[in-house]
Amino acid sequence: MIDPRAIIDPGAKIAADVTVGPYTVIGADVEIDVGTWIGPHVVIRGPTRIGRENRIFQFSSLGDEPQDKKYAGEDTLLEIGDRNLFREHVTVNRGTVQGGGTTRIGSDNWIMVGVHIAHDCVVGNHTIFANNASLAGHVTVEDHVILGGFTLVHQFCVLGAHCFTAMGSVIPKDVPPYVLVSGHMARPYGLNVEGLRRRGFEAEVIRELRRAYKLLYKSGLTVEQAVGQLREMVAQTPAVGPLVEFIARSSRGIVR
Repeated sequence: MIDPRAIIDPGAKIAADVTVGPYTVIGADVEIDVGTWIGPHVVIRGPTRIGRENRIFQFSSLGDEPQDKKYAGEDTLLEIGDRNLFREHVTVNRGTVQGGGTTRIGSDNWIMVGVHIAHDCVVGNHTIFANNASLAGHVTVEDHVILGGFTLVHQFCVLGAHCFTAMGSVIPKDVPPYVLVSGHMARPYGLNVEGLRRRGFEAEVIRELRRAYKLLYKSGLTVEQAVGQLREMVAQTPAVGPLVEFIARSSRGIVR
């Protein structure tokens, strides 16, 4: 399953059924679990842990040194879960000591051409990164987020579950769950209704989330005042809870 033209360090641990294409380079302290397919001309450096049934296309670079001037050669880590797709020219860097030491990508993510995921980022599950979306360092992307092509996310931002960024969005602050944003700089443009429907949210829940959105963005209330009213909705509509919790823990403030 390993092309003889691939270059694999003896210190790499690769499951027996992993496919590795020609001219791919895999360094020491790389672990790759069963069912993973790696195309030609891929570079994977360690320490890196890659789970099961991932697909990694040509010219991708995973686990190389972080692009951070503070980095001084420490053995930081990249962890990748299961069933992710990495298309051509994707770059994912390891973490830094200052950021906790690990860049993490969950499972079932669809990461398209030219995407960059910088050091110390944490990506959840079932996300979609369209072509050339880029995360600066220390960004958190929660589950079921969709990033439109050429989206740029500032360091330390958090993108809440089920949010959506339109193509070319520049994200300087946190994006709350369920919200659709667009522009440079990004502004809110409603709920990600289509995404919520596809994921099985009932019509009544979506109506209540629309009401929550209007309280937060259309009522003229301050964020603190809106959150106070949103808390009163949680007992009736538990889906509002993640929105309240997200805003409460936001350190950068939310896109508004």
